Amino acid sequence: MPSLTTIIFILTYLGVALGRVPGLNLDRTGIALLGAILMITSGAVPLGTALQAIDLPTIVLLYALMILSAQLRLGGFYTWVASRCLALLDRPRRFLLISMVLAALLSALLANDIICLAFTPVLALALTRAGLNPLPFLLGLAAASNIGSAATIIGNPQNMLIGQVGRLRFDHFLFWCGPPALLSLAGSYFIICAVYRNRFAGVVAQAAPASPVPWPEFNLWQTTKGLVAAAVLLGLFFTDIPRELSAITVAGLLLCSRKMHSRQMMELVDWHLITLFCALFIVVRGIAGENIPARLIDWVSTLGFRLTDLPNLAAVSTVMSNLVSNVPAVMLLIHFLDPAEPRQWYVLALSSTFAGNLLLIGSIANLIVIEQAKKLGIDISFREHALVGVPITLMSLLVLALYGLAAAFY
Repeated sequence: MPSLTTIIFILTYLGVALGRVPGLNLDRTGIALLGAILMITSGAVPLGTALQAIDLPTIVLLYALMILSAQLRLGGFYTWVASRCLALLDRPRRFLLISMVLAALLSALLANDIICLAFTPVLALALTRAGLNPLPFLLGLAAASNIGSAATIIGNPQNMLIGQVGRLRFDHFLFWCGPPALLSLAGSYFIICAVYRNRFAGVVAQAAPASPVPWPEFNLWQTTKGLVAAAVLLGLFFTDIPRELSAITVAGLLLCSRKMHSRQMMELVDWHLITLFCALFIVVRGIAGENIPARLIDWVSTLGFRLTDLPNLAAVSTVMSNLVSNVPAVMLLIHFLDPAEPRQWYVLALSSTFAGNLLLIGSIANLIVIEQAKKLGIDISFREHALVGVPITLMSLLVLALYGLAAAFY
């Protein structure tokens, strides 16, 4: 009979997978937090142990990068970059290429979620006004932001966790994960062009748009300050200084402003995501305390299935990322990896992020694009997303498999 800790763990992950609890108004963050509370109150994870279970360096890094993103967002940088691309609207395929490259690059250096949040309304309005079909461009934005974020440790939350727990070097991570991400980005562009080869022109049916949220005006000084901070931080990441210390120092300097109120910046911090992280750390500590992950891997090994084999790891990561989302999946799977084998950590980072393109609900970036577009009257259906999401994911995983095979010979 399963223990109380096991039951709490299963119910928590099931709730995270479903995204709701029947009869209760709980989202994924609320469900994870409730699971953490149950782990503490049941005695499975004592309060002192719960605090120790939270990987503080990962949380600090995540928080600091959110402050940096807030600086650039309030400075109007994101919307300025998106609007500068609009001169290419008369050449749809070239515009698609440039917008995808920019989204991927910015997502690799900053947060992919904030890129989608800033780019979607600018692109959607400009495309519909120009008489173009916004669907391929918005789907390209979501796909590119996911793929681009896979290239670096700071591209998305799950990579930050993998980089911190695995003690991976920023440059080694970039040099190993960058090439497959770049190849996957190129493949994604050609897949979207093929799917929409005769459908770039023509406005899709639209519902009545809601009143758009005003975009931050471009401020040269605030944007320059944010870009300089990002450049300095990127340079520091290539040194031996702990990433979380570099990031929080730069974030602290950005908060020291005479023009921009610190409250404005902290309001843009995704406290729900940080709470989700902290709660899942506690839930996973509860199940690890009973040594269940180790016993599970021993059991599957007797069946001939080795999770540490890279193809198996990529397959399990892809499936789990689409069941419970990539952050909870990564939090569980890192317990099975060997710290002395960095390729396992690289494959987990790439596969869990590439998997976000498979289904509409596979990543937060997808949902942001869908919701932002819906506010402007553009409906992107589950089927429409799958038309490009499924082939892009399969292509990306194939690239990863071939790249991993080639890298094994060096």
